[in-house]
Amino acid sequence: MLVSSVVKELMPPVIRDYLFAIFRRRFTFIIKEKCDLDRNEIFEAATTYLRTKVTSDSTKCLEASKTIRQKKPTFDIAMGQEVLDRFGNIELKWKLMEKGDLTKQNRQVFFELSFEKKFKEIVRESYFPEIIRRSETIKKEEEMVKLYSCESGCLDGCAWRSVNLEHPATFEKLAMEPELKKMVKDDLDRFVRRKELYKKVGKAWKRGYLIYGPPGTGKSSLIAAMANYLKYNIYDLNLSCRLSDLQLRKILLSTSNRSILVIEDIDGAAAELNDPERRDELFTLSGLLNIIDGLWSSCGDERIIVLTTNHKDRLDPALLRPGRMDLHVHMSYCTMDGFKLLTSNYLDINGDHQLYREIEGLLENVEVTPAEIAEELLKSSGNSDDVVLAGLVKFFKQKKLEKAKVAKVKELLKSGDTDFDVKGFVKFLKQKKLENAKAAEAWQLFCDDIDVD
Repeated sequence: MLVSSVVKELMPPVIRDYLFAIFRRRFTFIIKEKCDLDRNEIFEAATTYLRTKVTSDSTKCLEASKTIRQKKPTFDIAMGQEVLDRFGNIELKWKLMEKGDLTKQNRQVFFELSFEKKFKEIVRESYFPEIIRRSETIKKEEEMVKLYSCESGCLDGCAWRSVNLEHPATFEKLAMEPELKKMVKDDLDRFVRRKELYKKVGKAWKRGYLIYGPPGTGKSSLIAAMANYLKYNIYDLNLSCRLSDLQLRKILLSTSNRSILVIEDIDGAAAELNDPERRDELFTLSGLLNIIDGLWSSCGDERIIVLTTNHKDRLDPALLRPGRMDLHVHMSYCTMDGFKLLTSNYLDINGDHQLYREIEGLLENVEVTPAEIAEELLKSSGNSDDVVLAGLVKFFKQKKLEKAKVAKVKELLKSGDTDFDVKGFVKFLKQKKLENAKAAEAWQLFCDDIDVD
């Protein structure tokens, strides 16, 4: 006490405060990027929160970024830099650190948070919850949906890289049957508001969607519309990266809550699982089912898993049952309702048109995808509505003629194949150089009124 009194009386206040600050007891929290296999919510919240603090005079170096569609640049704390914050009368110092070697996949990124030790309980019980709350508010205000992709070279560490999802798809613009569209939206709404029900009945708060149909029917656009509707991030998982069961589990745990895990063309991965030569290199079906509906699927809340396929019949029934794929959504060829929505989007035709009756009759007899119609509308951009629709009538009639000729070829060749590939068959005929009479006759059927060159 005597020394303290002497120091206070004889030492200038500026020097005294400086020495007291040096010897004052400090405490430091280490906040790692990951918690074992899972993500560290405090680290992610701090990363978002500190963006509002990095413009202070205490920060000497910042990371600046801006995508083309972002309205304002984003500023993040740079590695090794410090950011000061204040919570009530507590002064806190954040520092972003790293150790290890990225090339050896042992790199660790973490924050150091230091402050006076006497405030440890306040920081732990009040400051951390406030950071999490503020970060959630910031994310909601930004309303920015992220699209994540897992880097194949860093699968052990589950290194997700993201871009802003700038896909403009919404339910209002999707060329789907109105009843189907309403069914999907209502199902999503029920899922989001039933947290307590899932907890009450002892089920993980997740839901599975199987989206299937021919190429070009809008499966990917539907996923984007779901993400934009719910403001959920998308994690796009490519199963062709030779993943093991352990890596699949790590990937599941590294995704955030309120997200959509997407596995496209699941039938391709299922085919590889049945290949004896590749079976030892890949995850197992049981491993895939475990992340969808097993014990590991309960590690997280408010998650949606979406599988897409062009061939639902090729999938193992174990993958399709309720509890795994809860809702099956069939994306079919374009109908008149979908066609009217497309012409409304592209041509601003919101009422009836004199050619609609003829087009409706043609659509009932041809198989044409929304993507094909959209391409025709784009090619005709700049012409009058009558000219564009007349061009589509011609396009549909051509499709109808091709369908009839395919039927004749099937009958001629006595083919029972229900998935006949017109272009493939034409290529086959060219390669064979019309070496027999049947092929020559088939070739003539295709050449009449059809340009195959």
